[in-house]
Amino acid sequence: SLFCKKQMSLNSNMKVCSIIVSLLLSVCDGFLVSQLHGKRQRVASTLTALAVDESRAGKQITRRGVFQIASIPVGASLFAPQSALAVDQGNLDDLPPQAARSYLQYRLPLQMGADYYLWTLQEKIKDTNDWGEIGELFQTNSARSGGQPNKIERDFTNPMRILGLSLPEEYGEKLRESQFKFEKAMAEITKATAGVRRDLPVEIEKNAEKNALDAWDNGRVALNEFFVTLNEATGLTEMKTIPPSGPNQSKEYGRSERKYLDLMKVTKLCQNRGGPTLSAAWGNLMVSGTVQDSCGIAGALEGYFHQ
Repeated sequence: SLFCKKQMSLNSNMKVCSIIVSLLLSVCDGFLVSQLHGKRQRVASTLTALAVDESRAGKQITRRGVFQIASIPVGASLFAPQSALAVDQGNLDDLPPQAARSYLQYRLPLQMGADYYLWTLQEKIKDTNDWGEIGELFQTNSARSGGQPNKIERDFTNPMRILGLSLPEEYGEKLRESQFKFEKAMAEITKATAGVRRDLPVEIEKNAEKNALDAWDNGRVALNEFFVTLNEATGLTEMKTIPPSGPNQSKEYGRSERKYLDLMKVTKLCQNRGGPTLSAAWGNLMVSGTVQDSCGIAGALEGYFHQ
């Protein structure tokens, strides 16, 4: 009888213990789920804050980095490898906020300007029938354009000037020196090609063609120096320099002429349909950091830059 009583007591205690353990496991599960949900919420809030207000976070994030972060599911971000969230920013974090912001806004227009300099302007200089169009690149008709800068100012010298003033003085001085060399070369091109038009027969001076090509090459060297200093300042190798003239020039450049021509064709068609010109899209990019997308080209520009 005594033995049976002890067994019943033991079984009762085991049931109580089992109930207690079940309750504890339920509480722990709820706590862990709550913690996981809280971590997900905090990660989502952190990523949103970084993308919306980079200056308040004290770090600069490239647009490519923001797009990459935005495309990662919140749940997956907790367990993703560090490399999935890492974005190569070079020395951007070490630069003043305004300097890094200016670089991110102007790198695309400047590289596309270099593409134009190589594949369009060089060809126009080689053909004297196109010299009238070259002259128009340097003209600003205030009555017609509302005082807007000409193409050379908009695509080259204005971005160069802003970057030269934004970056620390150790780089800014070099950038301004390269800018002045470039402006001098553009003045030489203007002088060499002045007065020559397809519909206005004039005698071309003996050395005019050589002077124009020499001036183009001086501008190429100055632009390359500017890009090299930018790469040095940012710790990146994004800005591609233009090789000297020659049969393998495009190949050595490492960027696609076909992609450049396709982009020019798409933007021209968009402009003919009443959409914004590429220069207008660039202007919005420089001011707000965004690109007008009525032409459907905004998504392609990042890939176009990183070739």
